[in-house]
This record gives sequence, C-alpha cells and structure tokens, in this order.
Amino acid sequence: HKISICPADGRDLGESEPAAVAGPLCESCDVFTQEDGGVVITQDLPKAQIGDYVIIHDAGAYGRAMASNYNTHPFPAEVWIEDGKHSLITPRQSFDEAIGGERFPG
Repeated sequence: HKISICPADGRDLGESEPAAVAGPLCESCDVFTQEDGGVVITQDLPKAQIGDYVIIHDAGAYGRAMASNYNTHPFPAEVWIEDGKHSLITPRQSFDEAIGGERFPG
C-alpha cells in the first residue's frame, strides 16, 4: 500500500526515514508494509506524531466495506480525495458505537 502522513497541526514533515507500518492488533498480518509471504519491509515516510493522520491509499478490504470490530477496535474514518480536495465520507466510529450491539448480563 502507498502510505502518507498528514500532520494534524499543519507542520512541515521534514525528511523521510525508513518505517514499518502496523496496526494495533495481535495478528502478524496486521502489517501494511510487507511483501507477499509476510516479509516485513519499510517505506520512506516522514516521522509521525500522536494525533497525525496515517493515510493508507487504495485500502481495498481494509476499508469500511470489509471492516469488523475485531478486538473491539472502532472503525476508522474514510476520506475521499479527488482533484486535491478531500471529503469525509464515513466518520470515525466511537468506542460506544463499536460495542453498542453488545449486551452484558447483570
């Protein structure tokens, strides 16, 4: 996947450095910078800070259409980018929305 970093505070990103990008799950397949066969590779990316946006272009099945709340992780936001303009097409799901269909005894 092509990956970009969008700074939340508008700062200049500076130079790129080799980085592996992986999600917060406990699965070895939750790495977005890997080759066929699961070999982890790096992409040159600017250093991200907490709160920045990580853009995974052409996400395919990682998008909302095939998403699940596996390990109770809320769905990410989806943004449509065309001709340099962006539009929020699916807002980020809150934790309460992610567990909204669950029922707990007692």
